This record gives sequence, structure tokens and C-alpha cells, in this order.
Amino acid sequence: MMQLLRGVCGCCGALRPRYKRLVDNIFPEDPEDGLVKANMEKLTFYALSAPEKLDRIGAYLSERLSRDVTRHRYGYVCIAMEALDQLLMACHCQSINLFVESFLGMVRKLLEADKPNLQILGTNSFIKFANIEEDTASYHRSYDFFVSRFSEMCHSSYEDPDIRTKIRMAGIRGLQGVVRKTVNDELQANIWDPQHMDKIVPSLLFNLQDETVESQSPSPEAEKDKESPVELTERCFRELLGRAAYGNIKNAVKPVLMHLDNHSLWETKTFAVRCFKIIMYSIQSQHSHLVIQQLLGHLDANSKSSAKVRAGIVQVLSEAAVIEASGSVGPTVLEVFNTLLKQLRISVDYELTGAYDYGNIGTKIIKEHEERQLQESVIKTIGSFASTLPTYQRSEVMLFIMGKIPVPGIYPALGSANTGFEGSRMIQVMLLKSLLQVTVGFQTTNMLTALPSSFLDPLLSFTLMEDAEVRLLVLDILISLIDRHDNVLMFSSISIITDISVLKLKVDKCSRQDNLFMKKNAQRLFRHIYLVCNEENSTQRHFESLFSLLALLSIELATEEVVVDLIRLALALQDLAGEEALPVYNRCAIHALSAAYLNLICQLTTVPTFCQHVHEVIEARQKEIPYLLPEDVFVEKPRLPESLPKPEGDIVFLQSKIAETLGGSGYNTERLATPYIPQITDEDRLSKRKSIGDTISLQLEMDSRHSPEREQKTPTEQITFETLKQAIVDSVTMEEQERERRRLVVERFQTAPFEEIAAHCGARASLLQSKLNQIFEITIRPPPSPSGTLTAHGQSRSIPVYEMIFPDLCVY
Repeated sequence: MMQLLRGVCGCCGALRPRYKRLVDNIFPEDPEDGLVKANMEKLTFYALSAPEKLDRIGAYLSERLSRDVTRHRYGYVCIAMEALDQLLMACHCQSINLFVESFLGMVRKLLEADKPNLQILGTNSFIKFANIEEDTASYHRSYDFFVSRFSEMCHSSYEDPDIRTKIRMAGIRGLQGVVRKTVNDELQANIWDPQHMDKIVPSLLFNLQDETVESQSPSPEAEKDKESPVELTERCFRELLGRAAYGNIKNAVKPVLMHLDNHSLWETKTFAVRCFKIIMYSIQSQHSHLVIQQLLGHLDANSKSSAKVRAGIVQVLSEAAVIEASGSVGPTVLEVFNTLLKQLRISVDYELTGAYDYGNIGTKIIKEHEERQLQESVIKTIGSFASTLPTYQRSEVMLFIMGKIPVPGIYPALGSANTGFEGSRMIQVMLLKSLLQVTVGFQTTNMLTALPSSFLDPLLSFTLMEDAEVRLLVLDILISLIDRHDNVLMFSSISIITDISVLKLKVDKCSRQDNLFMKKNAQRLFRHIYLVCNEENSTQRHFESLFSLLALLSIELATEEVVVDLIRLALALQDLAGEEALPVYNRCAIHALSAAYLNLICQLTTVPTFCQHVHEVIEARQKEIPYLLPEDVFVEKPRLPESLPKPEGDIVFLQSKIAETLGGSGYNTERLATPYIPQITDEDRLSKRKSIGDTISLQLEMDSRHSPEREQKTPTEQITFETLKQAIVDSVTMEEQERERRRLVVERFQTAPFEEIAAHCGARASLLQSKLNQIFEITIRPPPSPSGTLTAHGQSRSIPVYEMIFPDLCVY
């Protein structure tokens, strides 16, 4: 009976399809013996000879694998997957798609298993499949399950650390395989869609961030590959970003921002900076500005987050700007600086108010020191961005920032209503610090175009402010702009330099553009230097900056005319220090500043007699009054007298003697002999007026001011109810009189004879001509004397136009 059954089974086995018999033959009796290679070769040959059977082979293998997984026959599972891998590598035909579906079904079966070894086995098979370039396209294949499953494996929390590391690394490699398989295939589901990126990117960042995985002893597989989990994650993340096109950058970066938000990683800064360094170095360089733009938008969205969070975002922005070596932050350069300046203003408001409304949560208390750190970080970031810009764009940024600074009398209330004047003052300081960062390293060959009047005028206006910090920042900005050869490092402190050759200064001949710049702006610069020295709250730092500024003007922008005016300015400062209106320290400091500068300029002019006179005065001061020299004034504890009488004799630099010594070397002795007297108020007002009428009225006011018959101002009338009532009545009366006057004019032109109308118009024309003659008489003046004072006897004499001497800029 048994023999009969065996015969029947043998007969049925012979009737089974050939592909099933070939598949069965590759499995040995003992799974430890492994795949039967000879039979595997037969199966491969059969699949290549009859490709239409490939899908059936895959389905049957999938059926056997499912049965073996259910029965826990894991040896046969490994043999089945090895056979599938070999068939997949060998067969590239039009029927491969149906076989792939069976293959992916088996991989899914393994990934769904609870055994880590099966999950790793399925991942390895999927990676091999991902590296195959298919000859035919697939229109219906989906990888959603694999993205979800591999992302889940990346977050594995298996108890055994070695197995946990293996599972996570398998998940990372699986995600890498999905990206490789789908990123360049337009027929596949878009892997850059947010639904996929929101799983892939956080999974990679989780492993990039997890230091516990890296600290564990590497598994044998990791030792073989010589790659740690963190290194593998970083390589996979870089590959993902490197494949991102222009339209996919946003979807790839947004999950990074969300991950850093959800895990509070902005505050530590280190990991956030590392992530965005990877991003900036991995994406295509022409797409860098998109990352910057997303960071700026995220900074805006977190305006009400803690100062540490905002500081972390700003720190990342700063690092990203340095990496972007192309020198361009995209088409929205000013938007970058506008966002950063906005954050400065918000931070100042938070600091002064001490809290802000956080919506439904309530009021949140602000930590002042954290806001200060944020402000410093924003200012540093502004400098980082500016350092990547070319000169012309940096000039635009400087003008843009200058337009944001509250100018006294123009934009007095830039701060919020809660901060008031102090808010505007702090914003001034912060924006000037930002402007200083932009000017660091600023190099230009044409000062005239780089520093237009629209920038220089408001900048110099800040030197007239009482705030000492604002004045100091303006001086530092001017120094940074003028210093084009890093000479300022030689003048960090004020001292009497006996031999300037040891400084190794870099001196170039003043170019034509620089000459035009000084002709246009020199007098304004000198006037504001004089005014800064005249401020009572100036400190040692102010005088050191003034010395650096004077020295740089002498080196960078000096012509013979400029040198003469600088010497006159130094002598005028000496006269200013002789007055008793200023404190003793300020007077001594101004004397020391004047002495140190004349000692420098005499060596730059290389006129021996001039140098001799300066050295004689300095030696006399060292013996008699050393507190008028820098070595006794600009120290930690200045050695000052209780009172300071006006110096005279050998301890004073004589203008007449300097003019005599320099006259022999070809300098303008007449100009040297003329004391420098700045016209402060009137010249400033005249420079800010635009219309001819304003100019004429100002000159009339100046003439009346100098005339002895000037009348005293009438006291202002007190405004009362009766005054307002009378004003209303008068306005009604004036309107009636105006209507009557117009009626008479119309009636005259309608009824009067032609001769009378012509005579009336002729009289008006002659009256207009006489007024024009008076205006021309006032406006045509002789050129001012070098001192800026009026001519002898204070009289004005009309000069015909053809005899007037015009400046070179006005002559063509």
C-alpha cells in the first residue's frame, strides 16, 4: 500500500510545473547547507530563457517564504531571499516589474516580522534592489510602507544596545535606498513631498543627534565597514540634500527646523549649527540663499520665543553666511538685513519693557542679560552677512541701515510707545553698532561714490548728540571707512612717536577721486571733529578715536590743502583747550591730542624746521607741564593739576612760526596764518536747506544778526480763550475782505479802459524787477575768507558774475 502511495506522489510530482520543481530543488534538506548553487544556476538559466515565467517564479518563492516565516524556519527564509537577490541581479527584462512586486512583498513580510535578524535581512535585500537600474518603468509601485517602516527602525528602542544599533543602521540604509530608487524617477511617487520628508529627515536627525549610539562599541558589521552610525547618518543626509533641486529645498529644510523646535535644540546651538553646516555644504551652491531665506522666516515666526531660541537661530544664520562663499545671499539682500534689524528692535523693546504678551499663555518675563546676548549675536550676524557682499552691495546696506536709525528731529520715535526716548536711544546705539560691523573690512577706491552725502550727512549729525556712546560709535565708523590699509592698528593709543618709520605705515598717493571727496567733505569733517572735542562728557576712548581719525585723514586722504587745514584744526583745538569753559581733564586731553597729532603730521610733511619747532614745544612741556602730553593724561590714573591756566610761551605751538616754517616748503602761508574758526550753526543750517527762498531768508537773518540795529525779540503772547475767540472773528473778517478784493479786481478788468489796465500791470512788473534786483544784490557775495569770517568792516560788496571765482567742481 505504501509503495502504491509513493508511486502516486511521484507521479503527481512529475506533473508539477517545471518552474516549481526548479525552485524546490534550490532548497537543501538541511538549511545549514545553504543554497544549492548548481540548481540555482539552472533556475537562473530557465528564468532568462523564459522571462514570462519570472513573475510565477517570484510568486512561488514568495509563497514558500511566507510559509517558512510562519513556521519559524528561518534558514529556508535566508535561502529564499538569497535566491530572489540572484534572480533580481541577473534578470533585466520587460517582465521584471511583476517579479519586483513579488520581491517587494517578501521584503515587506520580513520587515513586518518581530525578529531583528529578519528585519535586517529584508533591508539588505531592499538595498540591493535599490542599486539596480531597471530597464522598464513602473507606474503603480509605491514605497510609502518602506519609508514609514525604515523611519520606524531608525527610532528603534530595542533593549540590547548592539542589536538596537544594527536595527537603526539598517533603517538608515533603507531610507538611503528609498531615496536612491525614487529621487530620479519621475514616474515614482515624489519622495520630496512633505509626507515623506517629515518622516525621513527627523529619522536621520534623531540618529545624528543620538550620542549614545555613537558611544557604544561598534558591531562586527560596523567594524567591517569602518563606519559608525553617526557617520552613516551624516553621509546619508548629505546624499539626500545633494540630490535636492531648487523646488525641493524648502521641503527638505522645513523638517529640520521643526525637529530643532520640537526637541528644544536651538538653545544649545551646537547641534543646530552642525545640522546647517551639513546642509550648506551639501546643497548646490546656487540654492544657498533659499536656506538663508527659510531661516529668516523661521526667526520671524519665533519673535515671541525665548531669547535663547532666537539667539540660536541667529547663530545658525551667522554660520550659514560664512559658509556661503559665493558672496551673494540671493535676490533679497536687503530683506536679510531688514529682518535682522527688526529683531534688534524687538529685542530692545523686550529688554526695556521686561515682558511681552504671549497670547493665551499670558505675559512672559524677559531676562535682560539674555536679550543683551541676543543683540550682540544679531550684530555679529549682520557683520557676517556683510563680509560676504561685494563693495557696491555693502554700500547699499550701509545706506539702508542709516535710513533705519532714528535721526533727531526727523525720526525721533522709532521705539515703541512703551519704550519712549530710551527705546529710540538704544535702537540708535544698536543700529550704529550694526553699521560699524558692516564697515569692517570695507574697501573702496572711490570714496566719493562709496560715501555719498545721503549717508555722510546723517552720520555726521550724530556727532552733535549729547550721548557719548553714540558719538564714539560714529567716530569708529568713520575710522573703519577711511582706513583702507589697516593703518589704524598703529594708532590704537595716543603717544608721542619719535620716529614714525618704525610703524611701517602704508601710504599711497591721494587719488583724484579721494581729492574730490575731500574738497567736498573736508570742512564738514573738520568741523565735527572740533565739535566732538568741545563736548564735556568725552572720555579717553573718544580722544583716542579722534587721534586715529586725524592720523588716517593725514595718511589716506591727504593733499597739500588738506594738510594745511588739519594743522590749522590742531592749532584751533589748542586754542579751544585754552578756554576755561571745559573741565580740566578735557582741556589737558585736547592739549595732549593736539601735541600728539602735530608730532605725527610734522614727520609726515618731512619739513625739518617744522619738526624742530614741534619737538621743542614737546620737550618744554615734558620739563614744565607734562600733564599736557599723552603720557600723563591718557593713563588709568591721569596726573592732572587742580586748575589749568591758559598756557603761554614756549609750551604752546605758535601758528605764526609754523606758517613761517612751512612757507619755505611751498605751503600756502596765507592760509596757514589764518586761524581756523568753524561757522557751526549757520553752516549746518545752510547745508540742510534746499530752496533758494530758504537760502535768501537765512542770509537776511545772518545780516540782521550782525547788524547793530538788531531789535530784541518780542515776548510771546499768552494764548487765552479771548485770544482764540478774537482769532476766529478776525479769520471771518479776513475772508470777507479777500472776497471783496477779488470782486473789485474782476470788476476792474471788466470795466476799466485798456490804458489803465496796462499802466497797472507795468507798475507791478517794475515792482517785481526791483525785488529781483534786491535778491541778486543779496545772493551775489564775495567768496568767504579761509577763516570763514566776514570781510573787513563786516561789509558786503556786490561782485559781477564774470568776476566771481568759482570752485573747480563748478567749472567745465
